Amino acid sequence: MSASSLRVLSLIPPMTQLNTPYPSTAYLTGFLRSRGVAAFQEDLALALVLRLFSRQGLATLREHVHRIPMRQRSDCMMQFDISYDRYAATVDATIGFLQGRDATLSYRIAGRNYLPEGPRFASLDVYVDPDDPDGGDPLAWAFGALGTQDRARHLATLYLNDIADVLREAVDPRFEFVRYAESLALSQPSFEPLARALAAAPNWVDDTLDALTREAIDRHQPQLVLISVPFPGAVYAAFRIAQTIKRHWPDIKVCLGGGYANTELRELAEPRVFDYFDYVTLDDGEKPLLALMEHIEGKRGASRLVRTFLRQDGAVRYVNMQEADVPFSEVGTPTWDGLPIDRYLSLLDMLNPMHRLWSDGRWNKLTIAHGCYWKKCSFCDVTLDYISRYETASAELLVDRIEAIIAETGQTGFHFVDEAAPPKMLKALAEELLRRKVSISWWGNIRFEKSFTPELAQLLAESGCIAISGGLEVASDRLLKLMKKGVSVEQVARVTHGFAEAGVLVHAYLMYGFPTQTEQDTVDALEYVRQLFDNGCIQSGFFHRFACTVHSPVGQNPEEYGVKLVPLPKGDFAKNDVGFIDPTGTDHELMGKALNKALYNFMHGIGLDGDVRGWFDARVPKPKVPRHFIERALYQ
Repeated sequence: MSASSLRVLSLIPPMTQLNTPYPSTAYLTGFLRSRGVAAFQEDLALALVLRLFSRQGLATLREHVHRIPMRQRSDCMMQFDISYDRYAATVDATIGFLQGRDATLSYRIAGRNYLPEGPRFASLDVYVDPDDPDGGDPLAWAFGALGTQDRARHLATLYLNDIADVLREAVDPRFEFVRYAESLALSQPSFEPLARALAAAPNWVDDTLDALTREAIDRHQPQLVLISVPFPGAVYAAFRIAQTIKRHWPDIKVCLGGGYANTELRELAEPRVFDYFDYVTLDDGEKPLLALMEHIEGKRGASRLVRTFLRQDGAVRYVNMQEADVPFSEVGTPTWDGLPIDRYLSLLDMLNPMHRLWSDGRWNKLTIAHGCYWKKCSFCDVTLDYISRYETASAELLVDRIEAIIAETGQTGFHFVDEAAPPKMLKALAEELLRRKVSISWWGNIRFEKSFTPELAQLLAESGCIAISGGLEVASDRLLKLMKKGVSVEQVARVTHGFAEAGVLVHAYLMYGFPTQTEQDTVDALEYVRQLFDNGCIQSGFFHRFACTVHSPVGQNPEEYGVKLVPLPKGDFAKNDVGFIDPTGTDHELMGKALNKALYNFMHGIGLDGDVRGWFDARVPKPKVPRHFIERALYQ
């Protein structure tokens, strides 16, 4: 049997994202087809949501609510039951609106008389016009007179969240649109919690996923199924899918890969994983897949597999025959053929124009280069292949791929998903797009380095750049130097301001809880952030708590960062996050609440003139940052 006679099905398990396909299966399917393989793909995450959040799905959900004694029903369940007829009458049309199939429905939704409104709608109370805090429609200020579509999408998103709350309380407490059953897999040293969940009687969500899996297998009749798991919140469903396949089609080979395996399963030794999966592969999938297909066809022995775990004689074995990886320039063009690109949901969780890009709109995801050209940041997994192996392709080839994707999807929006897109490649790409008169809208992640001059920012904007994101992290020059970020606060201010002046939205990734970070560092960081918002340098941001990983420089050499690692519990399953003891003793949990509250308000233009100490519940030191530091950095 030649390689081209194998039928391969790649699956996206719940949950990843609902507005656009996660790109891993598109890359693998495009690559396999370029090698003559009959390759197919399906997004079971989207399929599951569309089946649950339908008129028939809500009827089943109501049956589950009615099985719960009245005295045990929550407010959201009671509201859902009382308003059930309205939910049943509106759900299919609302899903169609979020898919972009019925724009005229926005007028009815925006009028606030069409959708039933549950507890989630209370969040609208935060949208108060600072110039008119006592009156008017709270959404009128947030969206303006012409924002009917956006207003309706936000209301429809709240409506879906209300239904999801009912589903969580009546059927499956682990259900989330993104982090589905995440605790079963996130840095979980033992397989036991996941094993117990998989052995438990299936609930309605499990049964629905089982039915969708069987339908997909019946459609494509694969010999090999690839399940790509990017996040811990997709692991439980991935195992449920594999469980279904093994129960009904034991001869089909099932392989697990993706970002979760690459980071958390590098020391996998749990044999029970292979009751569900025949193979687990690490890092880029192209070369392991070529070897695996030859193995399945009997052309290659198990000892010649590449970066692959398997079970032999009851024990887990890792095999890695050293072979050159497929060059980035030869991985082919991703294809979305087989994915229902007209059925994804453009949700609008947050009104901030930059923040919403992650859940709003159908973006073609594409990589400009493999790996990171900087690969020095001490919080990053710089020892792993997806960071450490840096490769580029020519701008001409990248634009060829862009044109092919536009021709296939009819969509001209692109999200470049690099860890940090290199400035030289972005410049060459922009020039090639302009030379060939290819019109796209694009956004992506960069490092706020001095190479991004105002002139380059303007060029990127002319080529279609609408937004960029980058890491400001701790917003402290001392800590930025410690984490080897290679930027300063002044430099970040100038780079972001240059993009903003070019009409490009800017999102800053922010961090707290880094080793040796004090209360003073935290307060100063928030003051820097306030000034960046106030001076129009950034329009969006997100604070996340620093997590030490075993593959990062901090995890590898904690003494260099003044901390001591907490010994990891013994286990043979996942391994990634590692606890540490910081002698500074800062209460980062308390700090984090204030940081996120302040940032939420800054993104809505609230509190930019105030003293940042007002966001903290406890007494904190006065900022040492000069009040006009950023302004002087921009105009000196």
